[in-house]
Amino acid sequence: MGGYVGFVGLGSMGGRMAKNLLTKNIRLTVFDNNKEKLLEFKEKGSNVCSSAAELASKCEKIFTMLPNGEDVLSLYTGKEGILETLQQNTLCVDCSTIDQATSIQLSELVQTKKASFLDAPVSGGVLGAEKATLTFMIGGDLNDIKRVEYLFELMGKNIVHCGKVGSGQVTKLCNNMLLASQMIALAEIMNMGEKLGLDPHVLTSVINSSSGRCWASDTYNPVPGVMPGTPASNNFEPGFTCTLMAKVFFIFLIGLPKMYTQKG
Repeated sequence: MGGYVGFVGLGSMGGRMAKNLLTKNIRLTVFDNNKEKLLEFKEKGSNVCSSAAELASKCEKIFTMLPNGEDVLSLYTGKEGILETLQQNTLCVDCSTIDQATSIQLSELVQTKKASFLDAPVSGGVLGAEKATLTFMIGGDLNDIKRVEYLFELMGKNIVHCGKVGSGQVTKLCNNMLLASQMIALAEIMNMGEKLGLDPHVLTSVINSSSGRCWASDTYNPVPGVMPGTPASNNFEPGFTCTLMAKVFFIFLIGLPKMYTQKG
C-alpha cells in the first residue's frame, strides 16, 4: 500500500488541512469532486485519484472532511466509494461534523473490511485549519489514535481522546452549540453598542478584558474592521457559514433526542 495518506474533501477546511500535510512532506493522495481542487493539489505534488475507491485501494490511512453525514455515508457506501476497495488494516479518520449514529454506522461498516475507524471532528474554524492550530476531538480506540497522532500534530495543536467511536461527534456538537450561543449573543451586543453610539473597537477591548470575554469576542469578532484576519474583516470569506451552523442545530435538536429515546 506504499504508506500513502489519503485525503477526501478539499473544501475550505479539508483543503487547508491537506495542505498542511503536504507542506510537511507527507506522501498525500487526494480526491474531490471539484476538478479545479484536484488540479491545484496535483500541481503542489499530490497524487490525484479519479474516485474514492481508487484512493482507498492505494492508502493505508484515509482522512475525510465533508459537509454532512449523508455525504460521508455516500462516500463510503456509494458507487466507487471507499468500501469497494478498502484494504485490511486501513485506518479511516472522519473529520466531518456529523451525527453520532452515522459515525457508529460507518465504524461498523469499516470493521467488516477488517479496517479501523475514528471520528475526529475539529474545532478552530478556517483560521485554525490554515494555521494548523485545530483541536481534534476523537472517538475510537486509543491504539488507532496513536497510529495517526503524528498526522494530527501536523494539522492541529490539541488532540483529545473523548471515548469510544461517536464520542468525538458528541463533544463537537456540545462545543458548537455553546459557540453558536456566544456568536449570536456577541453579534447582538456589538450591534446594540454601535446603535447606541459606542466605538466597536472600544467595546471589544472592554469585553475582552472583562467577564464577557469568549473565543467569539477575542478571536472571531463579527464586526468588520475590528479584528484583522477574521472573516468579518475579509468580506466574510472564508468562514463557518450560517448553513453549517444550522446543520449543527439540526443534528443536536433532532438527532440527539432520538438517541436519548433509544437509550431509554
